[in-house]
Amino acid sequence: LELPIGCIVQEYPNKLGQTIGSAEDLKTPKELRPIFYGCFDWHSSVHGYWSVVRLLKDFPELDNDGVIRNMLEAHITKENVATELAFFHDENNLNFERTYGWAWLFTLQKELLSWTEDAQAQKWAENLNPLVEELVEKYEVYLPKLTFPIRTGTHNNTAFGLSLSLDYARSVDNKEFEQLIITHAKRMFENDMDCPLSYEPSGHDFLSPCLEEALLMSKVLNEETYATWIDKFLPQLNDAEFDLTPAEVSDRSDGHLVHLDGLNFSRATCLNGIA
Repeated sequence: LELPIGCIVQEYPNKLGQTIGSAEDLKTPKELRPIFYGCFDWHSSVHGYWSVVRLLKDFPELDNDGVIRNMLEAHITKENVATELAFFHDENNLNFERTYGWAWLFTLQKELLSWTEDAQAQKWAENLNPLVEELVEKYEVYLPKLTFPIRTGTHNNTAFGLSLSLDYARSVDNKEFEQLIITHAKRMFENDMDCPLSYEPSGHDFLSPCLEEALLMSKVLNEETYATWIDKFLPQLNDAEFDLTPAEVSDRSDGHLVHLDGLNFSRATCLNGIA
């Protein structure tokens, strides 16, 4: 818990990732994003909040003195959400964090909403909802325009974003959003075959393009259809001799190369979900 707690309140160093429209945009991270200003960049901050919430749900004794709750209470306010939302309305940053950061915000919201017995968590979810709804609307505009999926092993990976977003849609019973994701996942991925898993990973991947797609489709297709699809898409998974050697990191002080540690975790998550 110390890692994400320290992360979400550490303003610098910071990679803002924004497009500057004028000198008025030259503000500190905390001024621009009073909730998600830490952890080096916006999506990592959102991920950090998710980690904190998940840990508090599972291990409430970690915050017996209430210090962490008080910090979350001070950060996730309606006023701060309004400032975050205004940033996403800026004409120069309409596509900010598309879609990796969007998917992690949905995941944070899903975690809060599922903490039904906790009144504070429900209030934080209510406060965040305008930003969540904004990103759902952005997805609704974006997906029909996405002619081809993005198959990178980093933030822009289409399958990863859709997978987390689908989990959120189902958790809140948003049938329209769920169907949007299913429709476009099938459009982009259902006819794929022979994914070149042997070409992975690239040098600083933290996601497996092949396995992320396979995990997404396991959530989209029924079991019988999926069994046929996965045989065509990743036939090597049926090979008794199949082996996936963990990626080795040569230098963990390098912020890009250390992505490969994340790749090993995300590969394991995908394989477990596929199974």
